[in-house]
Amino acid sequence: MMDEQIQRGKKWLETLLTLMGVPASVTIGRVEQEERAISCWLTIDETKLTPTVIENLIGKKGETIDALQYLANVLLNIGVLDGEERFFTVELNGYRIRRQAELMAIAQKAADRVRITGMPEEIRYLSSVERRQVHSFLEKSGDLATESEGNEPDRRLIVKLRR
Repeated sequence: MMDEQIQRGKKWLETLLTLMGVPASVTIGRVEQEERAISCWLTIDETKLTPTVIENLIGKKGETIDALQYLANVLLNIGVLDGEERFFTVELNGYRIRRQAELMAIAQKAADRVRITGMPEEIRYLSSVERRQVHSFLEKSGDLATESEGNEPDRRLIVKLRR
């Protein structure tokens, strides 16, 4: 049986989309146990959506889909005990997968430059979710460290050699 919180996430997103005038079904995919919690992808079925609706749901630079994901993660974890949270990734039309590949390429390029020059490298214009993904990706390499600096909207990720 699928986790009750994950089912609640699916239902919540379908209801929100309906209230937005975009009735679409949502499928549950990529449920993974992570270090602190279970993460799950909620994929919006785009088969009955027009290209304009898809574009609007994703938004400029992913702002709308990021907002939907933020709401899901905040609202669906209210009152949930530490360690029992569920982290949701909202996917539409392959946007997250494409963006993840772009982020990994950006991170790899920055890591390569840091290793060659020994100088810190700054990655700008990432959302908080994207910064977290790059942190996560680069923390696996033992020779690099990452940290975020600055304040929104000018917060940036710094990649440097681990000391």
